[in-house]
Amino acid sequence: MAESDWDTVTVLRKKNPSASQSKSRQAVAAAQRRGEDVETTKKWSAGQNKQHLVTKNTAKLDHETEELHHQRVPLEVGKVIQKGRQDQGLTQKDLATISEKPQVIADYECGKAIPNNQVMGKIERAIGLKLRGKDIGQPLEAKAEKK
Repeated sequence: MAESDWDTVTVLRKKNPSASQSKSRQAVAAAQRRGEDVETTKKWSAGQNKQHLVTKNTAKLDHETEELHHQRVPLEVGKVIQKGRQDQGLTQKDLATISEKPQVIADYECGKAIPNNQVMGKIERAIGLKLRGKDIGQPLEAKAEKK
């Protein structure tokens, strides 16, 4: 009945090694001797000051001539927004209370904004002029009701 004694507890394990201890050569060798799975990888230029090493990729980037940037709202669209807003007697702040924030309206008018179809749609409905497609600046036509 000694096996069913719930009052005594026996612990037969050691404390796990810390991260730095488990990375040491002795710890890796001991784990390999025990037959455990050990994965070792050598870090590229580890422990060396080779941050600014010229590689093939950096040379390719240096010779790259294509400029990569986000497409911005054309100035034509900004002028249409400004004209439509002024025709209705609205300031940028007034238009912003209808559709977006004042800074967003200012960015669209000066051509700094990255086009967003949702924002463009809100501004189109607010000023009543088309801002997308071929006929930019034309009056916005109400869609015919589907039957």
